[in-house]
Amino acid sequence: MKHDEPDQRGKFLTKEGFEKLRDFADTKETPFVVIDLEKISERYDELVRVLPNAKIYYAVKANPNDEVLGTLHKKGSHFDVASIYEINQMLGLGVGPEKLSYGNTIKKERDIAYAYGKGIRLYTSDSDSDIEKLAKNAPGSRVMFRLLLDGEGADWPLSRKFGAHPDKIFNLILKARELGLIPYGLSFHVGSQQRDVGQWDNAIALCRYLFDALKKEGVTLGALNLGGGLPAHYLRPTPETAEYMKSIKRYLEEDFPKENMDIILEPGRSIAGDAGVIVSEIVLISKKSDTHDTRWVYFDVGKFNGLIETLDESIKYPIFLGRSPDSEAVCSEVILAGPTCDSCDILYENFKYKLPDDLKEGERVYICSTGAYTTSYSSVAFNGFPPLKTYILNGIIKNK
Repeated sequence: MKHDEPDQRGKFLTKEGFEKLRDFADTKETPFVVIDLEKISERYDELVRVLPNAKIYYAVKANPNDEVLGTLHKKGSHFDVASIYEINQMLGLGVGPEKLSYGNTIKKERDIAYAYGKGIRLYTSDSDSDIEKLAKNAPGSRVMFRLLLDGEGADWPLSRKFGAHPDKIFNLILKARELGLIPYGLSFHVGSQQRDVGQWDNAIALCRYLFDALKKEGVTLGALNLGGGLPAHYLRPTPETAEYMKSIKRYLEEDFPKENMDIILEPGRSIAGDAGVIVSEIVLISKKSDTHDTRWVYFDVGKFNGLIETLDESIKYPIFLGRSPDSEAVCSEVILAGPTCDSCDILYENFKYKLPDDLKEGERVYICSTGAYTTSYSSVAFNGFPPLKTYILNGIIKNK
C-alpha cells in the first residue's frame, strides 16, 4: 500500500519477518493481531537501559494479553491496573500486590475495599470523594495525586477527564494526610503518543513548585510519576524513546537535582504498540456513483473490533498489502472503512491512503504498530463480530 511515499514496509517488518508472518497468516481466518514478544522485551529493556533507576509500571490496559503480561512479569516489571478485573488477572498470573498500582482515579468504594483486601497499597487520586473513600477503605495506603494537563502535542490527548489543578491537588494532599493516608507523590500524563517532549519539562517544573509548597506544610513527597506518553512508530515519524528520555533526564536533573525520590514510568503504547500487526482481509471495494472516482475499501476489521484509535483519524497506522511492493503499480486515493453497519465505522476519509488500481477483494492487508489499544478496545459482539483474536509470533518486527 502507498501513502504519499513509496512502500515503507521495510521500516516496520524485516523481509524474513514478513514472509514468516504471511505464511502464518495464510493458515488463519482474519481478522486477528499477531504479537511479537521479542519486541515487547526489547522495548522494556530499552526503558530500563535509558532510565535505570526508574520503576516501570506497565499500563495493563494497553495490551492485557496473558503472554505479554507474563513476559513483562518475568523481566521484573510493575503494573498499573485500572479495575478489579485487571487486579484479578494480574494476581492470577502470580504477580504480587506489591507490584500493582491502582492508577484509575475513578473507583467504586467497594472496589477500593476489594483491592485493599487483596494487598494493594498504592493508589492514584484527584478528588475529595475518592480521597475520602480511600481513607475509609484503604487506610494507611500510599497515594499518588494526579495533576491536570491539557495534552497539547499528543495524537491521543487525555485532557480534562483526569487530574486536578495544582491548588486543588495541594489541598487534597493536606486532606489525605489528615485522614491517615500517606501522600506519596505527584502523577501526571502528558497525553498518549506525545510528540512534544517539552510537555514533560512543563509538567516536571509544575511538580517542583508543588513539592516545595508542600514541604512548607510539613509534607515531604517521595515519588514523581511521569506517566505514559512515550510513542510508538506510526506513519508520522517520531524520535526514538532514547531521545525522549535524554531530554526527560535533563528536566529531572534541572528541577530535582538532589531529591531522593522514586521515579515512576507508566508505559503502555511505547512497549506494546510496535509489537503487533493486525492481519485483515478486503471485504468490499465500491464507488458511491459512476461519476465518483474515489473507491471505498472495506476491511474486515474496523473501529469496533480493534481500530478505535482511528477516531478523528488520530492514529495513522502503517498499512501494507500482502503482495510484493511494485514501484510501477498505478495507485489512487481511497477511503478506508470497517465492516459494521455503523456509519461512524470509517477509518480514514480525510487522510488519504493510496491503493493499487488493480486491488482485489479478498486480498490480505497488514496493519502495523497495532500491538497497543486494539484488542483491549474490541467490542464484545457488535453486529455479532467477535473481539479481535491474538496470536504470538516472535521475530517478525524490525529492530529500531
